[in-house]
Amino acid sequence: MQYNDFCGERVSRLGFGCMRFPMLDNGEIDEAQVREMVRIAMESGVNYFDTAWPYLEGKSELVIGRCLKEYPRSSWFIADKFPGHQLQSSFDPAAVFEKQLEKCQVGYFDFYLLHNVYEGSIGAYEDPRWGIIDYLAEQKRNGRIRHLGFSSHALPGTLERIADKYADVLEFCQIQLNYLDWTLQDARTKYNMLTERNIPVVVMEPVRGGKLADLDAQTVTQMKAMRPEDSPAAWSFRWLRELDGVKVILSGMSSVDQMQDNVKTFSDDGVLSNEEKLFIEAKAEELKDAVPCTACAYCRPGCPMQLDIPMLIAQYNDAKFRSNNICITAFMESLPEDKLPGACIGCGACARICPQKIDIPDVMSKFAELYKTMPSWAAVCREREEAEKRLG
Repeated sequence: MQYNDFCGERVSRLGFGCMRFPMLDNGEIDEAQVREMVRIAMESGVNYFDTAWPYLEGKSELVIGRCLKEYPRSSWFIADKFPGHQLQSSFDPAAVFEKQLEKCQVGYFDFYLLHNVYEGSIGAYEDPRWGIIDYLAEQKRNGRIRHLGFSSHALPGTLERIADKYADVLEFCQIQLNYLDWTLQDARTKYNMLTERNIPVVVMEPVRGGKLADLDAQTVTQMKAMRPEDSPAAWSFRWLRELDGVKVILSGMSSVDQMQDNVKTFSDDGVLSNEEKLFIEAKAEELKDAVPCTACAYCRPGCPMQLDIPMLIAQYNDAKFRSNNICITAFMESLPEDKLPGACIGCGACARICPQKIDIPDVMSKFAELYKTMPSWAAVCREREEAEKRLG
């Protein structure tokens, strides 16, 4: 197993993401299989386990807590997250934090994160009524949190503001990063901004929710011709491992087979050749099927509705690729109604000046229709709250 120095700890480069545990037909977590996956992980040197309050309707913390309890506390690191992005009317940070310690059966968290800090949630995290950041900083001083960081799907500018404002409090950042989102979500800008500030990066969604591990047959055949022993997922991990600022790569594994394959990949230090990198970068462009916006922003000043057109096109490209991504709707729901794609009046001023000749009103119309079909973040939060109440 490969390791990195992460916040002064010797942490495995492969982390076990606990959001996609295997499930039984009755909708419960297959705890027996999870226990076997944890056994393989521990015996192979994986020592970083990442969970969160809302994962699997609040049951992820319970299951990983029971499984890890079978091993010496000094042999593993657990990361959990505070759900400030779900804040509806009130939140008692102490009550949530104490409950998480109880569910995970630990006296402290090795790593703890502000969960999903983005444009729509930063207000809740900074609201003095809840005192979330102050409370968690106090827990860090008291040794109940060893390392405090944050996860984020925010736009680069917001991410930069958070990193700078809380540089003395937040030690690390978890972002969505893979060879597709390097350009699709401008993860390159986010990564570079963080590493320039010496902020260690934890990667989530390294295979884009499984999309990059389930490629078309022709692509898989081409990959096997170049690297016969590697799965498509292994290509994603090897690409990420060349980024020095990436300290932990989380994989939300759902089966023993996936655990075994990932452990094998992280048991050697092989990297992709230049030819292989060019191959998957070209594949990423094929997968996008994106509106060819370069974010030049020439369109923005002339918009009578003052829409942030480049940002909306970027969100549309992402939504087209994966329309059930609740992180997109969470961000979109943070925008005022008159700044959503449906506010476009179709005047065409933007299209007339666009160097790429994009029919922007048509894109806005299509995005408005797609947005209507996307899951509501507020509804997801309500469902999770109800599930938590059932758990007691």
